[in-house]
Amino acid sequence: MINLDDFKKCEIKIGKVLAAERIEGSDKLLKLSVDLGEAPPRQILSGIAKVVEPEALVGKLVPVVANLEPRMMMGMESQGMILCADDNSPVLLHPAKEVTPGSVVK
Repeated sequence: MINLDDFKKCEIKIGKVLAAERIEGSDKLLKLSVDLGEAPPRQILSGIAKVVEPEALVGKLVPVVANLEPRMMMGMESQGMILCADDNSPVLLHPAKEVTPGSVVK
């Protein structure tokens, strides 16, 4: 268990996927370009390639943990984490209505 102060350290924002592509040599990772209301867009690597086609992500709004330390994966830097539900495989989460990229999730 964590306390509320620990949870408040997570900066969760809504991002808009601008581009998505498979990563050569990986069957589960996608490379995403995500607009979080800042310049430039973030590069985020996400292990959702087995459940969603890259083309289906473009233009979608997704929740992103925006203040994680960057992490190297397959020789590329990931600058955030897409949040998904887990029902034996990742399930993408989306806002119920259109919101501005960079909106804070509270």
